Amino acid sequence: MLRIDQATYDAIVTHAKKDHPDEACGVVAGPEGSDRPERFIPMVNAARSPTFYEFDPIDLLHLYKEMDARDEEPVVVYHSHTATEAYPSRTDIGLASEPNAHYVLVSTREHGNSAGPVEFRSYRIIDGEVTEEEVSVVDEARSQA
Repeated sequence: MLRIDQATYDAIVTHAKKDHPDEACGVVAGPEGSDRPERFIPMVNAARSPTFYEFDPIDLLHLYKEMDARDEEPVVVYHSHTATEAYPSRTDIGLASEPNAHYVLVSTREHGNSAGPVEFRSYRIIDGEVTEEEVSVVDEARSQA
């Protein structure tokens, strides 16, 4: 199960809506081995595409160096789908290289960057196998406990 605080959930959704019609992408880092998503890091979709996302290799290198220096790891790797459901594509599955990460997909297909709900789902992707997991959005006071 992915436990995520309301502010981080809202930040991911806001980023997905803001970048629509292009896919948004980013990471939520947390203390190594903790499974606690704590530090929201929106990234730029270097592909600038409505059907594909790509982290800029230089930005990603800097991010990994920064996480290493802070004893963090990517707890959540997220991106949006702008025209399809929030389910990993074959490309998404092939790019999933963090076995401990929660892969969050947000679909903005129904309302785009307008007000309205999104589809927010989380998966574990290990060796090409996709398993959907429950998402529990908690208030910040409890998520720090």
